[in-house]
Amino acid sequence: MNNKKNTIEQLFSFIKKSPTSYHAAQTTKEMLEANGFQMLQENTPWTLTPGGRYFVTRNLSSVIAFCLPQNDPGNFHITASHSDSPSFKIKENPELPSGDMYVRLNVEKYGGMLMAPWMDRPLSVAGRVLICNENTIVTKLVNIDRDLLLIPNLAIHMNRDANNGLRYDPQKDMLPLYGDLSDKNTFFQQIAEATGVDPEQIIGHDLFLYSRTPGTIWGADRQFISCGRLDDLQCAYASLMGLLSADVHSGIAVHCMLDNEEVGSSTKQGAASSFLKDTLTRICICLGKTQQDYYAMLASSFMLSADNAHAVHPNLPEKADPTNRPAMNQGIVIKYNANQKYTTDGVSAAVFKSICQIADVPYQTFLNRSDMAGGSTLGNISNTQVALNTVDIGLSQLSMHSPYETAGAKDTDYLIRAVRTFYESSICCLEDGRYTVEAGAWKS
Repeated sequence: MNNKKNTIEQLFSFIKKSPTSYHAAQTTKEMLEANGFQMLQENTPWTLTPGGRYFVTRNLSSVIAFCLPQNDPGNFHITASHSDSPSFKIKENPELPSGDMYVRLNVEKYGGMLMAPWMDRPLSVAGRVLICNENTIVTKLVNIDRDLLLIPNLAIHMNRDANNGLRYDPQKDMLPLYGDLSDKNTFFQQIAEATGVDPEQIIGHDLFLYSRTPGTIWGADRQFISCGRLDDLQCAYASLMGLLSADVHSGIAVHCMLDNEEVGSSTKQGAASSFLKDTLTRICICLGKTQQDYYAMLASSFMLSADNAHAVHPNLPEKADPTNRPAMNQGIVIKYNANQKYTTDGVSAAVFKSICQIADVPYQTFLNRSDMAGGSTLGNISNTQVALNTVDIGLSQLSMHSPYETAGAKDTDYLIRAVRTFYESSICCLEDGRYTVEAGAWKS
């Protein structure tokens, strides 16, 4: 229990430090630097050394880290997760009076969320602001680290149909209460104070609401965990820890945490962007590889697209597929979809199952009911830029896209072990349709 508890507490710490994608990238950056990774900049030339550890950021919300082996690498071993979660974004000119009593904040939905659970819980604001200092524009992260806001429900006495199903209007029902009318024109003063600048210096912002409810371990045998932003920081954290604990001797180990998955990934820092392609190409150039070498390396490369999956719901088990029914604490979920919303196919599933067998980690499968539309993730989107064998995986959870989600206490450790084994193993494409997957000989 102690190792499991330590992993969970470290996961909760990572999530607490990461209320937005910008903070998740900053937290990842700090962990990488503490483990000897060198930061690269996209706007300057790179010099790479065999055995070196490097990372690069884009938009300060996406991170790609990589480890070079000492020997000549033949492929890439890539994990991809995402840094963002559904939330409410603060609009421009956000203060909105309510009658002659209150000040609310004007917000809009970011991503597809369950709206009702955002009500009646402590919230705050975090994100980034752009500061103008003479002729220089500088990004600063901000987190008002206290209970600041709340979205109040309407009492049952005023809506007797409240328990018969409600349709929420995000422009009317989901605006957070900020203060009394006397607090008008103070919101950006608070942001400036938390940032350590004058309000007049703030010329741009990307600010989001986040839940203040802390993570907890619960259940009859303490087998469940609940926390905000488990989708997808649980996978992002586990993939990062797998990289940091891996002994890389074969291919180039690459860890990606990309932004904007929840809104389609079609941004300069999302999975549909050139960020991964640009990074892999620059690695090859620095290692003296030709364009033909790059294509050959991709043909033998592999990606784990890691984004959480739906567990069978205890009260509504009929919502799950009849034969593919993931449960929390039962291992990593391999996700399939005939229309390639998940990019798993027979080849990538077989390779990943081999990795799990080497790691001695359980796995299970997820498909949507055939009469129910499902979601998608970043694996198939990333493949439009960098085409390689990819499996979509995740950890099973309940209440996905709620501000307070639930998952299994054992599963983070399972993914860490699988990712570490993935980075340490040798995966080789002998020819189209023939592959070898072997544990590293140094592990004998």
